[in-house]
Amino acid sequence: MDQAVVELLIENIIPILSNEASLLWGARDAIEDIKDELISMRSFLVDADRKGVGSEGEKTWVANVRDMAYEVEDIIDYFMYHMNRQRIGGRSSWILHHTIYFPKNLWVRRQTATKIQKINGKIKDAIPERNQRYGINRIEGTSYKDNQKWVVRHAESSLFFEEDELVGVKKKRQLIMGWLMDGEPHLTVISIVGMGGSGKTTLAANTYNNEDVKKHFHCCAWITISQAYELEDILRSLIKEFQESRMETNLEDLNSMNYRLLVKTLVNYLEKKRYLLVLDDVWDTNLLDEIKVSLRDSCFGSRIILTTRKEDDVACHQMGGKHHIHKMELLLTEEAWELFCKKAFSSSPNGSCPPELKSFAQELVRKCDGLPLAIAALGSLMYSKNMSDWKEIYYSLNWSLCKNPKLEAVKSILLLSFNDLPYQLKHCFLYCSLFPEDHEIRRKRLIRLWMAEGFVEQDKRSMPDEVAESYLLELIFRSMLQVVKRNEFGRPKRCKMHDILRELALSISEREKIGVVHVGREEMKEFEVRRISIHKSDGEVKSFMSMSKLRSFLVFNKMLKTLPFGSKMLRVLDLEDAPIDDLPDELFKLFNLRYLNLRRTLLKKLPNSIGRLLNLQTLDIVGTQIETLPHGIGKLQNLRYLFMFRDTGNWNDFNYYIATQTPSNIVHLKNLQAMCSIEANDDLIRQIRSMTQLISIGISNVKAADETDLCISIQNMRLLRTLSIKVTNEEETLRMEALSSPPPNLQKLYLIGKLEKVPQWFRSLQSLTYLRLHWSRLEEDLLPHIAALPNLGSLVLNNAYVGKQLCFNIGFLKLTRLSIRNFPQLNEIIIEKGVMPNLKSLYIGSCMELKTVPKGIEYLQNLQQLDLESVLMELENHILNEDFPKVQHIPKIYIW
Repeated sequence: MDQAVVELLIENIIPILSNEASLLWGARDAIEDIKDELISMRSFLVDADRKGVGSEGEKTWVANVRDMAYEVEDIIDYFMYHMNRQRIGGRSSWILHHTIYFPKNLWVRRQTATKIQKINGKIKDAIPERNQRYGINRIEGTSYKDNQKWVVRHAESSLFFEEDELVGVKKKRQLIMGWLMDGEPHLTVISIVGMGGSGKTTLAANTYNNEDVKKHFHCCAWITISQAYELEDILRSLIKEFQESRMETNLEDLNSMNYRLLVKTLVNYLEKKRYLLVLDDVWDTNLLDEIKVSLRDSCFGSRIILTTRKEDDVACHQMGGKHHIHKMELLLTEEAWELFCKKAFSSSPNGSCPPELKSFAQELVRKCDGLPLAIAALGSLMYSKNMSDWKEIYYSLNWSLCKNPKLEAVKSILLLSFNDLPYQLKHCFLYCSLFPEDHEIRRKRLIRLWMAEGFVEQDKRSMPDEVAESYLLELIFRSMLQVVKRNEFGRPKRCKMHDILRELALSISEREKIGVVHVGREEMKEFEVRRISIHKSDGEVKSFMSMSKLRSFLVFNKMLKTLPFGSKMLRVLDLEDAPIDDLPDELFKLFNLRYLNLRRTLLKKLPNSIGRLLNLQTLDIVGTQIETLPHGIGKLQNLRYLFMFRDTGNWNDFNYYIATQTPSNIVHLKNLQAMCSIEANDDLIRQIRSMTQLISIGISNVKAADETDLCISIQNMRLLRTLSIKVTNEEETLRMEALSSPPPNLQKLYLIGKLEKVPQWFRSLQSLTYLRLHWSRLEEDLLPHIAALPNLGSLVLNNAYVGKQLCFNIGFLKLTRLSIRNFPQLNEIIIEKGVMPNLKSLYIGSCMELKTVPKGIEYLQNLQQLDLESVLMELENHILNEDFPKVQHIPKIYIW
C-alpha cells in the first residue's frame, strides 16, 4: 500500500512544483531534479505495486520513499500557504507583503529552496544510480482504465438491480421466526452469535423484514451498536425507529431530552405493546445492562434479537425472560459453491462455472472455509478474470494461520481484493474507514470528500464527480462497499463498509499514515496523523491543537466543542451535526481548505471572512440557522458546490423548506456547479443567466412577473440536470410558459407554487427521471402531458390537482414510485391495464374524499408497497373486506 500512497502524493505534487517553480528563486534546478526523481520513483512504484514487495528491505525502502514524498508535500504546502496569504486580504494586505513583509517573503523563499535542495540530496543519497534502481524488473500490468471495462459492461445489469444473493438462510430464518412467534408471553432474547462475516446480520435482517414477523408485532426497531456508542443517542434512535415502524410522526424534541426523560419516554411508549428490537453487533455487556431498564417485560410477547461476535459474555447475557442462542454455522460446500458462482460467474450461461476453471474455482472456494463474506469478496475479485489471472491468484493465495485461522484466512482474501484495486480506489476505500461502524455514508458526501482529498483522476471527457462516482460503483461491484439505499432506478444513495473490511482498512490506514480514528482513549503522535476522525471525545481536542501536519479533520461526535487549528494545512473540515455555534477567526486563514461541511450545526451566521478560503470547493450549511450569506462568498472562485436550504420538517406544508438570501456577486462564481437553494430577487434572476456552467440550482422567492427573466436564465443553463423553482407564497402564480427550450439533460424537476396550466414543455423532458409538483393546484389534468416521458421513474404530487378523478390510462412505463398527497376533491383513481407496469411503491395520503382503492390496482403486479396515510375509515374497510382480493398480491400494506 505504500506504493499507492506515494503514487497519489507524486501525482498531486508534480503539477504544483511545475506551477510554483518561478516563485522559488535559486531552487529551479533543484525543483527540476526532484521532479525527475519523483517521476522515476512513481514509475518504479507502479511496477512494485503490481508485483508486490516481498523482502523487508524492499518494504523499508518503499516506506522511506513514502516519508520523503510526505516531506516534499509538507514543504510545498507550507510555502503555498505563506505566499498566498497576501491574496486573502486584498490590496492592503498585498502592499504589506510587498513592503513591510518583503524580507519575510524572501526568507521563506530561500528557506523553502534550501529544504527542497536538502530533501533532493536525501533522495539521491538513499537511491544512488537511479536508472539501475528504478529500472529493475519492469512488468506489464493491468491499467486502471482496463479494470474499468468490465464495470462499464455489466454495471446496468449487475449493479443497479437488487439481486437475491442469500444462500443457506431459509432454514435458519424459520428457526428464528419460530422463537419470535412461539406464543411465549414473557420477553425473550435471541442471540445470534458468530465470527465477523458469518452472516449474523444477514440472517437477522432477513428475519426482521419478513412480512409475517412485522405483522406479529405492534412496533419494531433495528439499532446497530458501534464500539464507541453514546447511550442517549441509542435511546433517541430507539424511540424514532419504533415510531417510524408505526408510521407515526415524531412530535417530541428528542435532542433536548436528557437520559432520564428518554428512558421515561421509551418506557411509556412501549407500555402495552408487543415490540421487536434488533441490537446488531453488540460488543460488550455494559450496553445491555444500561438499556434493559428501558425494555421492561410487559408480558405481551416482546422479543429482542442480539447479533454479536462474542459468545462467552454478550450472547449468554441475561436480560430477563427466556433466552435462545443460535450459533452461525459456516456454509455447506454446496451452498458455498452456489454463492461463489453467483458472484464470479453471473455473466456466464445459467451462472455456471466454465469447465476449464472449475478445478481452480473449487479450490478457491474450499480455502474460504464456508465464510460468506470471504466467498463473496473472492467471487467478486475473480469476476471477468482470464485464465492467466486465475492461475496467478490461485498460486498466490497463501493463508497465514495464527490465533484465529478463519479470521486470518478472511484477512488474506480481503487483502487480495484490496491489492487488486487501482491506487486511486485504494485511497477511496481506505478513506471510508474514517466513518463510524455501520455508518450509512451518503454518496454525494463521500464523492465530494474524495475530490477534496485529491483522490480523483482528472479526465477531460468527464466531470470530477462523474469520475468519483465511477470509483464508488466499482468499489460496490467488487463487494468492498455495501449498498444500503438506492433510488428509483437502483442508483446507490447510501452505502457502508462491512465490519471486517473496515477493520482491515483501518489497520492499513494507520500503518501507512493515511488516517486514524479517535475514540477517546488513545494518544496521537503528531508525525503519525495526517487525517483524523473523531468518534468519541470529552468535548475537547487539545491534544490535536499542535498537529501541524493535519490535512483532514472529520467529526462524528455530538459533544465536540473545540476545533484543531494547530495545522495551517487543513484541506477537509467536516463538522456535520457537531454542536458548534461559532467559528473562530483561525478557520478563515486555512488557505488550503477545500471542503467545509457545517450541515446541521448550530451556526446562525457566516462572517464575511469566508471569502478568504480561496481554494474552497464545497460549502454545506444545510439545516443550520444561517439566513443570509455574506458578500465575501463572491470571492470563492474555486467553489463548486453550495448547499444552504433549511428544512422545516413538514413536507405537507407549502413552505417545506426555506431558502437562503444570497448576495448578487454569487453570479461571479464561474466554477460553481450546484447551488441550492437561493432566495432570489429581480436582479439576481436576471444575473444568473450568465451561470451557464450550473448543473443544479434551486431558486425561491419567484413571482409571476419574473417569468421572462426566469425562463431566459434557465434556457441558458444547457448543462442543468436538477432544477427547483419556488414562488414567494402559496397564492403567487408560477408562470413558466415562456420556457420554449428547457435544458436537454434535465433529470429532476421540482416546481413549488400555483400553476394555471400544465407547461407545454413538459412533453419535451426526455431525460426526466423525477418530477415533484407541490401546491400546483392545477385545474387541468396533468397526466396526459407526462405519461409518455420515457425515463420518468418517480412522480410526487402534493396538492397538485383540484379535480375529482385521476385516470392513468396510458404510458408511465418506467415509473417505480408514485406519491399522491393532499388532493382535496379527489374521489376516484383509475388505473388501466398495462399502465405503470413497473410501479413498486404507491403512496396515497390526505385525500379525504377517496373512499375506495384505485380501480385497476390489481393490474399492478410488481407493486411491493402500498401506503395509505390520513384516509377515511371507509377506505380502510374496503381494503380489509371487499377490496382485499384486489390488493392481496401486494407484500406490504400500511394504513396509518
